[in-house]
Amino acid sequence: MRESTVQVKGLVAGTVPFSAVDGTGSRYVIFLQGCGFDCLTCHNPGTIPSQPRGMRQVSVGSVLDRVIESAPFLTGVTITGGEPTMQPEFLEALLVALAEHPATAHLTRLLDSNGDAPAELWDQLIPLIDGVMLDVKVLDPERHFVLTGRGNRRVLASASRLAAKGVLHEVRLMLVPGINDADGELTRTAHWLLSLDPQVRVRVNAYRRHGTRACARHLLEVTDADRVRYREVLTAAGLRNLTIG
Repeated sequence: MRESTVQVKGLVAGTVPFSAVDGTGSRYVIFLQGCGFDCLTCHNPGTIPSQPRGMRQVSVGSVLDRVIESAPFLTGVTITGGEPTMQPEFLEALLVALAEHPATAHLTRLLDSNGDAPAELWDQLIPLIDGVMLDVKVLDPERHFVLTGRGNRRVLASASRLAAKGVLHEVRLMLVPGINDADGELTRTAHWLLSLDPQVRVRVNAYRRHGTRACARHLLEVTDADRVRYREVLTAAGLRNLTIG
């Protein structure tokens, strides 16, 4: 492994040594700082600012050392955020280090991403990853702007590109009652996803107020009846590999 790789520095908001909810198996989760979206429903709002006061940069080598300590008990590593692609140099160097070090080379490498990244960056990252868990908030660009403060052109393009390359591990739908959970919207979303990959794995994340900022407290929470409806509509539209959270 090149010394220059482990010396690359970035901002890490935190880590979780063992997680069973951030991909398949037992995973080490790394939260990178910074996100280009400002989602109303964000449950990690502290990771949004790109340069938070007082946060010090850490090296790829120091993060790698922490993963190595847990590696014998892990299935893989998930890099999330914030939005990991906001720190492309650090992200790429970290993925290279994980792939090349003998103690971590056996671990699968997943990204949890909002998809707002250019095609050129995905082309650099795809050879280094086993999959991407991609957030697709809503197909309609206007409602996407309401939820995130940004458009979704690159998100949808990323989904198409990742599916074509065989690394779209899972699509995550954050459903908010009255904003992006209408039956017609769910059906259109399901049909679009199936056009990318007939076997696409989809996880519905139901909106909950707990952990969100005050600006999102007025949004309705998903009920048990909503969950039943989501499953019925999405299944009727053809989705088979579906989890409702």
